[in-house]
Amino acid sequence: MSTTAGASILFIPHGGGPLPLLGDPGHARLCAFLTQMGQSLPRPQAIVLISAHWEAEQARITSAARPELIYDYSGFPPESYQLMYPASGHATLACELQRALSNEGLIAHLDATRGFDHGMFVPLTLMYPNADIPVVQLSLLSSLDGAEHIAMGRALRVLRDRRVLVLGSGATYHNLQAYFAGTMDRDAHHQFENWLAQQCCDETLSDDTRQTALAHWQRAPGALHCHPRAEHLMPLQVCAGMAGGPAQRVFFDEVMGELSSAFLWQY
Repeated sequence: MSTTAGASILFIPHGGGPLPLLGDPGHARLCAFLTQMGQSLPRPQAIVLISAHWEAEQARITSAARPELIYDYSGFPPESYQLMYPASGHATLACELQRALSNEGLIAHLDATRGFDHGMFVPLTLMYPNADIPVVQLSLLSSLDGAEHIAMGRALRVLRDRRVLVLGSGATYHNLQAYFAGTMDRDAHHQFENWLAQQCCDETLSDDTRQTALAHWQRAPGALHCHPRAEHLMPLQVCAGMAGGPAQRVFFDEVMGELSSAFLWQY
């Protein structure tokens, strides 16, 4: 990995609820990848995390000194509700994010009561188990509009020369109804994974071409089968908007028996 002193921008699948932390064999490869990324990326001074599990009408940013955890899942073993990840917040960085968004005409609010959801504490427990890096979480917009999330990412480009990790936590496939019913369309899934990799990683694409395609992701082959609702894809749009250039696909492997991808940009 690069030893750059600037930002790392990483989009990851975060797996199924707390299962990556419960020894689930279907998450073994994802767990190994997240652990390795935490060891190989330049150590960030702070983390900005965009989770699929927080939506708001207007952007919201955690600003508490030590946000509590939100166990936003159900039906899992009792120990999954005792998980701890005592990371601190970062009020100064939260204000900087608010200012960066506002400077681009995007309304953003500081939120001193909202905690960290499992899209944050599950992957970060694997990446940085000591919980010793401050974290600020940024919400999605409830519109789930691709262009709006790319614009949000572009507003965050002021952070690219900072030693921060911007982590988009979602999934490249999220059709739970088809998954549990056994009605997955594997051809559609593979077509969409291949399309995403091309849009994110092709060095010949201009920024405008890349971002226009991602903004209109619904037109891609297999897209609506993979994402009947877009919340798990929108963190990728924020990452791609902030990055501007091509990514590396650093993970393409099975999670719970289905393929998923992770993408990395570094500065």
